[in-house]
Amino acid sequence: MAQNDRDTKLSKNKEEEKSQTPFPRSFWTANLTELFERGAYYAMASFVVVYLGQLGLGEYWPSTLNSVLWFLVYFLPVLSGTIADQVGFRRSLLVAFILLAFGYLFMGYPVWIGGAVLSTVIEPEITAGWNVTFFVAIGIILIGLGGSVVKPCISGTVQKTAGAIKRATLGFAIFYMVINIGSLCGRGVGYFSRKQFNLSAIFAVSFIFSVIAFLTVLFLYRDPEIEMGEAKKKEKKSIWKILTNMILVLGNKRFSFFLIVSSGFWFIYNQVYNVIPLYLKRVVDLDPPVDIITMANPATIVIFQLVITKYFGKMKPIKSIIVGTVIIGLSMVVNLIPIFTSGIRTLAIGEWIPIASLFAALTVALIAFGELFTSPRTYEYIGALAPKGQEGLFLGYANLPVAIGSLISGPFGALIFNEIMCHNAVKLENGLLEPDPAWNAAGWLVLMGIGFASAFSMWIFNRWLKKQPER
Repeated sequence: MAQNDRDTKLSKNKEEEKSQTPFPRSFWTANLTELFERGAYYAMASFVVVYLGQLGLGEYWPSTLNSVLWFLVYFLPVLSGTIADQVGFRRSLLVAFILLAFGYLFMGYPVWIGGAVLSTVIEPEITAGWNVTFFVAIGIILIGLGGSVVKPCISGTVQKTAGAIKRATLGFAIFYMVINIGSLCGRGVGYFSRKQFNLSAIFAVSFIFSVIAFLTVLFLYRDPEIEMGEAKKKEKKSIWKILTNMILVLGNKRFSFFLIVSSGFWFIYNQVYNVIPLYLKRVVDLDPPVDIITMANPATIVIFQLVITKYFGKMKPIKSIIVGTVIIGLSMVVNLIPIFTSGIRTLAIGEWIPIASLFAALTVALIAFGELFTSPRTYEYIGALAPKGQEGLFLGYANLPVAIGSLISGPFGALIFNEIMCHNAVKLENGLLEPDPAWNAAGWLVLMGIGFASAFSMWIFNRWLKKQPER
C-alpha cells in the first residue's frame, strides 16, 4: 500500500512538472508562422470581391471565386493534413508558402504586369479578358491549396507540443489569440499599403508576409516529433483509406444532418467577405475602408474571448451553438437602421468614414460574438456525436460545415445583393447605387431569416437526436 502511495505521488509530481514545463520552440515558431500566414490572408480577404469586381469580372464571378477559395482552404485539409503528417510538417509548410507566395503574385499580376486597370466602380457586365481570368483562377487555386496545408500543420504542431506537456487548453488559447492578432496586423498593413499605392498592393503585402513565413519555417521551425525526441515511423494512409474514412463519416446520419444544419451559420458568417464588401463599395462609399471595418471581427474576439469563456463556458454545446446562430442572424438587422433613418447614409465622421459604415462594423462585431459562442463548441459537439473510439476521425472533418457554408455563400450572397437589395436601385452620378428602401431592407431580412432558420433547424436536430437510441 505504501509503495502504491509513493508511485501515485511520483506520478502526480511528474504531471505537475509537465504542466509547468515551458512550451518547446516548435510551439512558438508555429505560432509565429501562423501570425504571418493569417496576416497574409487577411490583408487581402476583405477586398477579394471588390478587387475582382473592379478587374471586370462582373456582379457574380467575384463572389463565386471567393467562395471557391474559402471552400478549398477548409475542405482540402481532409487530404492535405494526412499527406503533411506523412512527409513532415516542416517540408509541407515550406511547399505551402511557396504555393501561397505564387498565388498572391498571380492575383496581383493582371494589374502589375498584365496592363489591367482597376475600374472605379463595379459594372454588372464581364469585361475582363482571358489574361485576367486565367491568372486570377490560378491564384485562387494556389492560395486555396497552400492555405489548406498550413492549417493542419500549425494546429497539429500546437496539439502535439502543448498536449505533450499537458497544457493543451492554454496552448490553443494562445494559438487562437495569435490568429486574431495576425488578422489585425494583415488588415492594418493592407490598409496603409493600398492607400499609398492602389488596391492591388494588398497582394504585395500578402506576398511579403508569405515570404517571411517561409523564412521562419526554413530557419526556425522544426518538426515537433524531432524536437521532442519522439520521432517514429508513421503508418502510411493511402488515398483509398482517406476516401473510405470520408464515406464512413458522411455515412453517419447524425453527422451528415449536423453538417447541413450548421452550414447555415457559416453561410451568414461569410457574408462579411461577400455581401458586406459589395454593399459598402456599391452603396455606401466608392473607396470603402473594408479592411478597417472588418477589423471589428478579430478585435471583438481578442477583447471578449476570455469573458465569453468565463461566463458562458458551462453552457451546453448545442445551446451555445444555437445562441451564436441567433446572434449572427440578428446582426443583419443592424443594417436596417441607416435605411430608414433619413439622411444618415450620407453623413460621415470628418472625411474618413461614412456613418453608415459604422453599422456595417457593428454587424461584423456581432457576427464575431456569434462565432465566440458557436465555433469553439462545435468541436465539442462533434466529439459527442461521433461513435465511441472514432472521435478523432470525426473531428478531422469538423471544418466541413465551414466548407459547405462557404461554397454556397458567395453565389447566393451575390444573388441576394444584386437581385433583392439592389432591385429598383438608381445609379447616381458618382457611380454609387441608391437602393429602394423596401428592397434593400428585404435583402437584410432574408439574411436574418436564413440565420434564424439555421438556429431553428439546429434545435429541431437536437430534439430528433435525443429520440435516437443510444449508440
